Amino acid sequence: MPTKQPGDACRRGLPREELFGYTFGMKTAVSIPDDVYDRVERLAGRTKRSRSRLFSDALGEYLARHEDDEVTNAMNAAVEKIGGDYDPFVSAAASDVLERSDW
Repeated sequence: MPTKQPGDACRRGLPREELFGYTFGMKTAVSIPDDVYDRVERLAGRTKRSRSRLFSDALGEYLARHEDDEVTNAMNAAVEKIGGDYDPFVSAAASDVLERSDW
């Protein structure tokens, strides 16, 4: 019996994820509360995605939201290192710009 090759599935038009199943990429084990697991199961069914895909997407979004913290921290560190005195003109000009800006 011939073995299946990844190229066979590609030629049949299957998505790359289907070639390797949930084992594609790094595996890890985590513990989550039952209620979260149940919600993931329901969402996976509604969106036709695997649990692995949902967890991966969720962590990716979480990391993206928190990477800004690194940028902010780096900018704050640079400002502290450079230092700076309070300048009333700059403060007034910045306030004026903010007041005229649409939020």
